[in-house]
Amino acid sequence: VQVAVVTRNLCWALNIFAHLIIVMDTQFYNGKIHAYEDYPITDVLQMVGRANRPLEDDDAKCVLMCQSCKKDFFKKFLNESLPVESHLDHRLHDHFNAEIVTKTIENKQDAVDYLTWTFIYRRLTQNPNYYNLQGITHRHLSDHLSELVENTLQDLEHSKCISIEDEMDCLPLNLGMIAAYYYINYTTIELFSLSLNNKTKIRGLLEIISSAAEYEAVPVRHREDQLLRSLATRLPNKLAGSPRYNDPHVKVNLLLQAHLSRLQLGAELQGDTEMILGKAIRLIQACVDVLSSNGWLSPAVAAMELAQMVTQAMWSKDSYLKQLPHFTTDIIKRCTDKGVETV
Repeated sequence: VQVAVVTRNLCWALNIFAHLIIVMDTQFYNGKIHAYEDYPITDVLQMVGRANRPLEDDDAKCVLMCQSCKKDFFKKFLNESLPVESHLDHRLHDHFNAEIVTKTIENKQDAVDYLTWTFIYRRLTQNPNYYNLQGITHRHLSDHLSELVENTLQDLEHSKCISIEDEMDCLPLNLGMIAAYYYINYTTIELFSLSLNNKTKIRGLLEIISSAAEYEAVPVRHREDQLLRSLATRLPNKLAGSPRYNDPHVKVNLLLQAHLSRLQLGAELQGDTEMILGKAIRLIQACVDVLSSNGWLSPAVAAMELAQMVTQAMWSKDSYLKQLPHFTTDIIKRCTDKGVETV
């Protein structure tokens, strides 16, 4: 291979190196906010690190194409060290929920102690402005941690993932256990609890699963909404109301239906579908547990059926022969005409 042209996210997936790396731009289109965003610093570092073939090159080159106003920033970024900050406070709910389920955290004091062993605790006093810390004294630090723990546990209690007794002890609830077992966001399990009912069908399950927080980062590329609008006309389940085709959750719904219908998609949409399917089974299994816990038999069976449909890439109404490898629609029709409908 003399030249390889790859997308930004493949800098982490492909284990290839080159004597010359050219980063064509430092921005990407974020469909969620409908605007261009700068590449994360970690991505740029990873791209630059691909320049140099081990055991072949003594030196290598990387050309970074950027706007002139960003030139000084990238010079400083490449030549000087940058501090590494913690983002634990953005994902603390799921950490606390998992630790409460495993009984590592049993009360609020345990939660504060847990934080003192993390990287964020070391960085709070080193860069207080980044974490909205009012001061660096022990009192300020203690108040900040207490407020962080209190707010996080209140959110988990409101989501019915945990219960707090005597304003101190933390006990896991069924929803929290399901979320921890399937590695699901606490807001997703709350959504399942509020949306699922004893009348939920396959169509409703697809809509609920597509709305999961795990799919918020699914990319919607520039002008891709037109392609998705065209795709929607070929799918069996029509979206209610006036769907926004630049919404990641709408895109997930359409791609799941396209997967079940075995429609041919472009390379980018097919890659998005594979990413979506990697999380879909976990989410469906969580739905099964939520439905079973409420004693709703028919929706639970429907969720199990949906899991099989996603695995086999077919609708439940399709011919059983579709499960066999290499059986196309034409072959199945010929078999049906001959009276062959099952294995």
